[in-house]
Amino acid sequence: MGGGKETPRQKMVGLMYLVLMALLALNVTKAVLDAFVAIEKNLQVGTLAQLDRGNQAVNELNEATTDKTNPEKVKKVKYYLTIVDKINKITAERIKEIDEIKIGVLEKMGEIVVPANDNEEAIVWVPYSEKDPCRPAKLHLMAVQAKDGYDVPMHEIIGEDLATVTGSGKALFENIIKYRADLCELVGTYQAPGGKPYKFKTEKINEFKDNIDLDKMVDKMIDKNKTYNFQEDREVLKEIYLKLTKKEFDEFEGLKMHWIAITFDHSPIVAAIASLTALQQEILAARATALQHIKGRVSVGEYSFNKVMALAYGPASVAQGEDVEVKVMMAAYDSDNQPMVTYNGSKITDVKDGYGIVKTKASAGPEMTLKGTVAIRKKSGEIKQENWETKVVVMKPQGTVSLPDMNVVYRGYPNRIVGVASGYEETVLSGSNIQLTKKGNEYLGSPGSGKECSITVSGRNKATNKTVQLGKFPFRVSGMPSPAAFLGSLGTGATTSKSAVAAMTRIFAKYPPEIPLKAEFNVDTWEISVTGAPRPISGKGQALSPEALSLLKQARPGSKISISVKYRGMGSSGFTACIVNVQ
Repeated sequence: MGGGKETPRQKMVGLMYLVLMALLALNVTKAVLDAFVAIEKNLQVGTLAQLDRGNQAVNELNEATTDKTNPEKVKKVKYYLTIVDKINKITAERIKEIDEIKIGVLEKMGEIVVPANDNEEAIVWVPYSEKDPCRPAKLHLMAVQAKDGYDVPMHEIIGEDLATVTGSGKALFENIIKYRADLCELVGTYQAPGGKPYKFKTEKINEFKDNIDLDKMVDKMIDKNKTYNFQEDREVLKEIYLKLTKKEFDEFEGLKMHWIAITFDHSPIVAAIASLTALQQEILAARATALQHIKGRVSVGEYSFNKVMALAYGPASVAQGEDVEVKVMMAAYDSDNQPMVTYNGSKITDVKDGYGIVKTKASAGPEMTLKGTVAIRKKSGEIKQENWETKVVVMKPQGTVSLPDMNVVYRGYPNRIVGVASGYEETVLSGSNIQLTKKGNEYLGSPGSGKECSITVSGRNKATNKTVQLGKFPFRVSGMPSPAAFLGSLGTGATTSKSAVAAMTRIFAKYPPEIPLKAEFNVDTWEISVTGAPRPISGKGQALSPEALSLLKQARPGSKISISVKYRGMGSSGFTACIVNVQ
């Protein structure tokens, strides 16, 4: 349209397009500004919701002070109300500061900020009041004349230079960071009447790579504290700290800029006020979280219950005559808010009447540990979760058969003894005239010089460390039986062929199969004679000499081979013999 030859009609058409594009741009700008007005209005609603959530906790604490039946509880509530007052004080300072920035910017722009409730032409509908210090002023941004004005907000909040914040935003950012520290320390530092003292200290974390990095840094900062209530306060302290944390400097359009500059650079007045209202909402949300948590330290109705039930639990098994201890309690639960139970990381679906039922198979060991989590939703919507763990004694199924006539232990032999105290976690054996040494799951018994001994079986409960005697069993004490002599595999009375006899090369002193004792004996000396041979042959050790082997080969069918052995070994020494028949 600005170059080349054009007819008057073409120039007119081009001009009309230019005007149309300008009008469209104006409409788009107006729509964007109106959107910021709507956003700010919604933020006001959310801000008041957070204010009311915190106020509800305060009101419930105040109501608890009227309880005449529990003076100790009232003392505790009054103590926590002193902390609540401090939280409200520092919160009111920040809400008032932000409101003053809003009104100050509007005044510098020439807007009329005289309060006029519900007047469509008025900007301030409800001004800030010291009578309700945590409640922000209620603004009606649709009445702002210069909604797109951004010079004054930039100048007042940021300052003259984007690289260095010098306006009211500088103090605002510093005060929010201080509020973060003060609020966390008020929540984490306390000592209720009769309770343990706790202390919590924060550090400044304003620089981080991303949210994952921030999360790790906050965890590390919290865990440096050694004197705070880790079990009760850790998660809420982390939540409050994260809610109020801003990255102080960040890259924006190729420049390193302060959070205030990034937020308010070329921001129209309605957008700037919306951002300030968002800050107020974050502050009041952190306040509400803190107050709800403090209220939860005393029983003022944080959880809802509509049913009660009796619970009794005691030991899984007891023995006759043992003391029995059963714990009885009354449990309350909400039938419309069942607990959430997990076992080994898996969700339990069988949940009813306020409890979850865990089903599993018993392990092979003497004891199994079951653990998981149980959680319930509070009235505020927050989920309270706790870990649970219990141990179950696993008894090995077994039956017992006894042979009273065979109750004998051998002197000089490590007798294997196994006892069972059914219904107890641990079996303990003790003896009279017998020394017992535990080896794995059994004992080795070594009897004394008397003719009798006894073994007592007791059961021990690991939880109570009590030992109960269950029975005393008598045993005869005997010397170990003598071993038999063997020519190779041939024992006394064996009848075999001449060739089989000639194949034997060693002599043994050992127990025959009917004696199950595991004992070893050494052959010191031996003597062999064969019917019809001129003389016997003697030797030492298990191996037969060449002369003895030659003698065995002389055995004829119908002859007898006589062997005499001197032995020594476990618990005994002496002589034994055997006779082998040749056929």
